[in-house]
Amino acid sequence: MNGAKVDQVVNKKEFQQQFGIVGESLEMQELVQVVQHVAPTDITVLITGESGVGKEVIAHAIHGASRRSKKAMVTVNCGAIPEGIIESELFGHERGSFTGASSERKGYFELADGGTIFLDEIGELPLATQVKFLRILENGEFLRVGSSNARKVDVRVIAATNKDLEQEVRNGNFRQDLFYRLRSVNVRIPALRERKEDIPLLFEKFVEEFSAKNGIKFGGMTTSAAEILQNYYWHGNVRELRNVVESMLVLERGKRLDAEDIRKYLRLPAEERMLPMIVTKQNDFDERQLLYRALIELKNDMLEVKNLLKGVLGADGAVKANQNNAVQENLSLNEMERRMIETALKKFHNNRRLAADELQISERTLYRKIKEYGL
Repeated sequence: MNGAKVDQVVNKKEFQQQFGIVGESLEMQELVQVVQHVAPTDITVLITGESGVGKEVIAHAIHGASRRSKKAMVTVNCGAIPEGIIESELFGHERGSFTGASSERKGYFELADGGTIFLDEIGELPLATQVKFLRILENGEFLRVGSSNARKVDVRVIAATNKDLEQEVRNGNFRQDLFYRLRSVNVRIPALRERKEDIPLLFEKFVEEFSAKNGIKFGGMTTSAAEILQNYYWHGNVRELRNVVESMLVLERGKRLDAEDIRKYLRLPAEERMLPMIVTKQNDFDERQLLYRALIELKNDMLEVKNLLKGVLGADGAVKANQNNAVQENLSLNEMERRMIETALKKFHNNRRLAADELQISERTLYRKIKEYGL
């Protein structure tokens, strides 16, 4: 019995090493076990978790440990495809089916035939497309755009989202039947702050990878610096940790990092940077830190709103006059939205991906808004 348990642990570690899954926390061990169980099957898997937790890594592990591993895994970001062409991208089209369709084209599902298709940001899929997607899940059938002939594919579907799909169903943005069909198995990846013991392991992995690739030496860090890393909230999860590591290695160049060095690379409010780190019982400390961060973020949000209003209103609360001394009209919500999008696009030199990240919306939503406002 004990021997069987040891073998299971060894196999789990080998599995993690093979597919780049880092973590010794209980949460990650349970996740790896679920992945090992579902990978050899053809069951549809829904991967959920916050942005940046590593959903694509888990999708690759499921595909890599499946009987389809010798075939392709096609990755599709549903949020990055404009709504007007998403059906053509997914299901393909026939020649002449629409303006510009000079030849027939296979969609992502046909390209993934025999293998796996990974649909990231599935919550961004338009309702009209969800109906056709449900048909593929049910019997593998689909229609190319402009065709009346049904085609069939043998594809394993893995979907991922950082949205609460149950809430999206209640809001009318996601089909209930598709939701229940998708969540045959729901693999939830915990946020990085929920598995703090994995932070040093991930930090070490990213340091080794980036140092080897770029020939940059890491000078180590003090104990207090390591404690700050482990107790930080990590809003962007594993992706944010990787970015912090890469920035520190490039800019500090072999320096031994202390607490103040680490704070420069974290999204800490000014007040929190000066917060004394008094450690009592770990649970009490964590709860106080979370509460303090929440209060600071709320205060900062209020200040941002106040400053924004100052830019629009005068001291007496009236709308400021423009340079031509003509009084501006009260801005509608649509006008404010248009100006925010215009500012973000200008800031990032029309890079839509960066602008969408800044506005915290999907690229597809940004594309629709740009078209709507004629930007």
